[in-house]
Amino acid sequence: MPAPEFSASPASTCSAGATADLVPRIAREVKIPPAAVAAIIRLLDEGCTVPFIARYRKEATGGTDDAAIVRTQERLEFHRELLDRKQTILETIAGQGALTPELRSAIETAATRAELEDLYLPYRPKRRTRATIAREKGLQPLADRMIAQRDRHGTIEDLAQAFVDVGNGVATVEEALQGARDIVAERVTETAICRARIRDLTWRTGLLHAQAARGKADIKSNFSDYYDYHGPVARIPSHRVLAIFRGEKEGFLSARIQPDPDEAMEVLRKLVLDPRGSIWTDEVRRATDDAYGRLLSLQISTEVRVELKARADREAIEVFARGLRDLLMAPPFGGRPVLAVDPGHRTGCKVAVLGATGQLLDHGVVYPTEPKRDVKGTEAALDRWFARFPDLAAVAVGNGTGGRETFDVIRAFLDDRRHLATAVLVSESGASVYSASAVGREEFPDLDVTVRGSVSIGRRLQDPLAELVKIDPKSIGVGQYQHDVDPTLLKQKLHDVVVSCVNRVGVDLATASPSLLRCVSGLTGRMAKEIVAWREANGGFRNRTQLLDVPGLGKKTFEQAAGFLRIKGDHPLDDSAVHPERYALVERIARDLGRPLQELIGDRAAVDTVELSRYVDDTIGLLTLTDIARELEKPGRDPRAAFEVVEYQEGINRIEDLRPDLVLNGTVTNITSFGAFVDIGVHQDGLVHVSRISQRFIRDPAEVLHVGQTVKVRVVEIDMERRRISLSIRDA
Repeated sequence: MPAPEFSASPASTCSAGATADLVPRIAREVKIPPAAVAAIIRLLDEGCTVPFIARYRKEATGGTDDAAIVRTQERLEFHRELLDRKQTILETIAGQGALTPELRSAIETAATRAELEDLYLPYRPKRRTRATIAREKGLQPLADRMIAQRDRHGTIEDLAQAFVDVGNGVATVEEALQGARDIVAERVTETAICRARIRDLTWRTGLLHAQAARGKADIKSNFSDYYDYHGPVARIPSHRVLAIFRGEKEGFLSARIQPDPDEAMEVLRKLVLDPRGSIWTDEVRRATDDAYGRLLSLQISTEVRVELKARADREAIEVFARGLRDLLMAPPFGGRPVLAVDPGHRTGCKVAVLGATGQLLDHGVVYPTEPKRDVKGTEAALDRWFARFPDLAAVAVGNGTGGRETFDVIRAFLDDRRHLATAVLVSESGASVYSASAVGREEFPDLDVTVRGSVSIGRRLQDPLAELVKIDPKSIGVGQYQHDVDPTLLKQKLHDVVVSCVNRVGVDLATASPSLLRCVSGLTGRMAKEIVAWREANGGFRNRTQLLDVPGLGKKTFEQAAGFLRIKGDHPLDDSAVHPERYALVERIARDLGRPLQELIGDRAAVDTVELSRYVDDTIGLLTLTDIARELEKPGRDPRAAFEVVEYQEGINRIEDLRPDLVLNGTVTNITSFGAFVDIGVHQDGLVHVSRISQRFIRDPAEVLHVGQTVKVRVVEIDMERRRISLSIRDA
């Protein structure tokens, strides 16, 4: 049997069938047709946004949704960065005079970043190592003879004796052999196929071990469950990965990743050792074992750890994004006046009266809870506000400290006065962040931060989307380990979600804030401010075409943004999602029906008579025509659900009021991979573990729940020491 081919050139590990054409590869990865991928890439390169492509270029993409377009964009960026990296590596190796045709081919066809970096590793500049020192002592030829394993006769001592040179730092035969083994060990470590096999073994069979850090074993903490833990790398849930790494960061845990060391070394031996045997077999075995124990195990463990963290980050970010989408798309109370209350004990409850479009009409302070508990004074103040503003349709009460007690006082007041207004408990997550933010100061420069908080609470009842876009999504309270994940990836993903939601709903150009406008397709923060400034200087917009009068807003920006902006003005289609590029078509349809355009809009019976296929041509297809017909039937329709009020049980205001088996109404506030958190009105969300959500088996709570959903729960357990509440939906 011939000796195994073993060299630093790892062309044997390159991907078969790899191609420089990105379209078919991305099509396979995203699972959409290649024609759609090609169209999406072309449109993105032309400067089109994801919302615009998804809504107004359906013929080109075959109706691909925005989520798939975003995935296509992400894979395009990945592959283009990989191509750039390949070019840099090729130029670097060529500059060293070491670029062979085989190596070039391997680099050009590498499918992953790990595979590419493995190929580059032998040529990468490195610090001075034991192998470097051995080469300086002239031991490279001995190492080459050792790894070739062709000698069947003689002794290794005789062969090594020729390299003993006291003046060169090699005093004995053993020192010569040790230096040669160091070179071989580094060569094994830098060989792509060896790295690939150990990497694969670690992912398939490796374990993530966690244990209490020195001196922490007897300290009770949030990480106590991981003081003696091991889980398979291939299947460990993302929340456990992030919890372990956070525990390590905070000094409570130590963690390591590794496969079975004996199995790993056996894998390497089979790759490196010549099965026919030679006088060098024992030396090569020692070098190979040293390569794993001293170098490769740590390198691959670190690499797998980084990728495991990255995977956990991506999964946690997806969970966060899903919860954020639910929260942003929560049903709005609508454009009706409300009274908003930001609860507080010592300093009182800050009250803000808001008009139908969220403008501040009045504000004040009441003291319905301890220590003053001035219920009569609170009721008198409410009477005055309701007398001055008889159109008040709801009272929004923040769910923070004292929120339930304040809510109960206000609900009793409304019941006693037989008011038609509704009392609503509103999440105040992030309200304090808005209060102290630059946006809050810009909107209300003369108001105290606490009053800004009550304004935010009221506005998020009227229109959650319009108000929550002003707050950093990380502060809204729907994340899972959001402070532990990749901040750049998190920011981009959450931005994509916000933009998607804003453009799906559409924006009223007459009232939209700069914070909301900057999320509209094609608009930047600077352009959003320019639009608001033009609106204020000119008394508002009468039609979409006037957007072109805004300084700096050109035709491309207008194309991307116009369809998502709503205006009640000169043209009846300006208050719909029909894009201006299709106005002439709609006017033609109206003429064909013999109806004025104004009368056609909203007349479902008339729209249903339109034979859409008559209007198909080279520029428009049935997908877009169907969208236009739906918009004509119900122009400016809001895709969000109808608003509902959650009725919390009276007398259950604090965690101390709970008892096992109590059945309560609640609202899902956050969904994680391991369960859902539910607000039951006691200022401490309870956890419904995934195993207690449904009668049937589910892997992901999001299969049956969404943020904002009203649910009925049963109290399972109350841990007063750790302020934790265990709930069950399945048993309620």
